[in-house]
Amino acid sequence: YITLTEFARRKFVDCGLPASKVVVHPNFLHVDIGPGTGAGGFALFAGRLSTEKGLFVLLDAWAKLGGKTTLRIAGDGPLVAQAASQSRKSGRIEYLGRCSSAEILALMRDAAFLVLPSDCYEGLPMVIIEAFASGLPVIAAGHGSMSTLIEHGRTGLHFRPGDSEDLAANLQWAFSHPAVLARMRTEARAEFEARYTAEKHYRGLIDIYERAMSGN
Repeated sequence: YITLTEFARRKFVDCGLPASKVVVHPNFLHVDIGPGTGAGGFALFAGRLSTEKGLFVLLDAWAKLGGKTTLRIAGDGPLVAQAASQSRKSGRIEYLGRCSSAEILALMRDAAFLVLPSDCYEGLPMVIIEAFASGLPVIAAGHGSMSTLIEHGRTGLHFRPGDSEDLAANLQWAFSHPAVLARMRTEARAEFEARYTAEKHYRGLIDIYERAMSGN
């Protein structure tokens, strides 16, 4: 059995699958988009605008920062009206609407970090792999798959799920430590090269097939 993350593997084993037969093999990017510089200095949310994706948590956290920094929101969904409304009210929130893949990747290369405040566990969001390929650290809710995909202090930061105050504190810390963010950019890119390229995916999948065929 193949799972996308270590978190998912643990869940399947807990539910009765034999641990020796469950392996982790993540998704990948077929084309390397290359790292950015983060010169834009803004935070980015890119995804579905819905409750389970933590949009309300993000907006509440941003209000606690007092308009010190800029958040760009890209996406569409049932909470689009709330995102647009907050954008009109705050000079430091920009709602960009639905963006193309190319536009999202350009934003990632220019952003300081990606925010992933999901209340749900997630599977393996491609937005994380794209962020790492861009050299973009990720600030994410520290549960579910995100807790095993993002290494706190190396490729990003974790905050307590659903806790807007803790998210605000982590956002403030990130903006206050540009040198640490720069190191995280390097580590995020290294994580992509180590785990999420097409070549790594192919080799890993072939290895799984060979192990299965050998009965090991």
